[in-house]
Amino acid sequence: MLNNIKPKTGRLLISEPFMADPNFKRSVVLLTEHGDDGTVGYILNQVGNLMLNDVIQDLWDAKNYIYFGGPVAADTLHFIHRCYDKLQSGEPIGNGLYWGGNFETLKILLNTNAISADEVKFFMGYSGWDNGQLDREIEQNAWMVSDSFNPDLIFSNDDEKLWRDVVVNLGPKYAHISNFPVDPSLN
Repeated sequence: MLNNIKPKTGRLLISEPFMADPNFKRSVVLLTEHGDDGTVGYILNQVGNLMLNDVIQDLWDAKNYIYFGGPVAADTLHFIHRCYDKLQSGEPIGNGLYWGGNFETLKILLNTNAISADEVKFFMGYSGWDNGQLDREIEQNAWMVSDSFNPDLIFSNDDEKLWRDVVVNLGPKYAHISNFPVDPSLN
């Protein structure tokens, strides 16, 4: 295994640098649920080409980008936030981060500019693994797991830098991986 940290709610999955699956190429996934029923998470560094006000018409000023959360249920909208004090809802996932919450309240807060773009991140679809599936992928070195990261990273909008930063944060043993070319055949 690339590292010995086990997946758990609130931890990050970091794809190995040459992952063939285009859905997860150089991706960082925040795990929001991990248990006997499987694992759910959201890809943090695959920004889409839609803004929130493109898909929710009554959010006239919501200029938040919508990220590709994963290939499962790609027609569903989800969000991660760090503004429980304002929203008063959401499932805690650690590090002051929350998954979901009262969307009607969120819409009001967005329309009144009471929540900034660096407090909430939106996703279409999610990433999911059946019970044991993610553990097998980790054993095959498809993923590294991080349990220590700055929660500000979650709201980064620099997709490629996010993957590199999270890899470097794993420590000196892994830092060189961040410099691997995207396509080694072009090296």
